[in-house]
Amino acid sequence: MPEHLPQFEIHVDGQHFTVHQSSMTGVQIKALVGKDAQYQLFEEIAGNAEDKLIGDNDSVAIRNGLHFYTVVSASFGLHRGPRWM
Repeated sequence: MPEHLPQFEIHVDGQHFTVHQSSMTGVQIKALVGKDAQYQLFEEIAGNAEDKLIGDNDSVAIRNGLHFYTVVSASFGLHRGPRWM
């Protein structure tokens, strides 16, 4: 009888994925949406808590309903506020 693989439903950049790993690295999660090291990965945290930055080699315990998003690394801190006015 075949062994039943665990199944987890997660979202990355608004896309739905079914994965069978109970643990994934940031690189593996970003690969689902074709993103590389130029992108930072964040786990969305419910409520007013700050979203969690996930490093490429960080291991994430996967569970149903997790939401992640990617952001181009170079976009942080550029052209904010009236400094360039």
